Order: sequence, then C-alpha cells, then structure tokens
Amino acid sequence: MDPQQIEAILNDNLPLSFVKADGDGSHFQVIAVGDCFDGVSRIKKQKMIYGPLQEHISSGALHALTIKTFTEAQWQKDKKLMFPDLG
Repeated sequence: MDPQQIEAILNDNLPLSFVKADGDGSHFQVIAVGDCFDGVSRIKKQKMIYGPLQEHISSGALHALTIKTFTEAQWQKDKKLMFPDLG
C-alpha cells in the first residue's frame, strides 16, 4: 500500500477538502480535513477514517495508522503552526 492509495480511498469515501498520507510499508500517518468532522467525537472521527480502509487493515497491507483530523476552520488556524511544510 502506498500513500496515494490511502489518499484516493479516503477522498472517494469522505467529503474532504484536503487529505495527506505519508509513510511506507504498512505504517502511515494521515491528515484529513473536512467539515464532516465538525462536532464529531474523536472516536467517531477515527471510525470515519478506518472504515474505508478496513479491507486493507484486515489484509495486513495497512498495519499502523496515525490520524489527525481537522475541520476546515481548524485547519486554516492550525496548519501553519503544526505543519509548516504544508503552508
């Protein structure tokens, strides 16, 4: 599995304005931005990300996933401080 596959799966299944996956092998980090996360608990956000990827998790192609989710407003506020490389 590669980062582009993860990004494509999440974009196809969630209304995201931005998604970035990074990592290699079976360990990845995901940043997902969308107003679909507004007012949603942390656990529900994780389930929203894990759901579309479950087939790959079950097969072992994706073993470890670190998730950071933001609403559009949170992302505009936090991205420069937390992720300066993403502008």
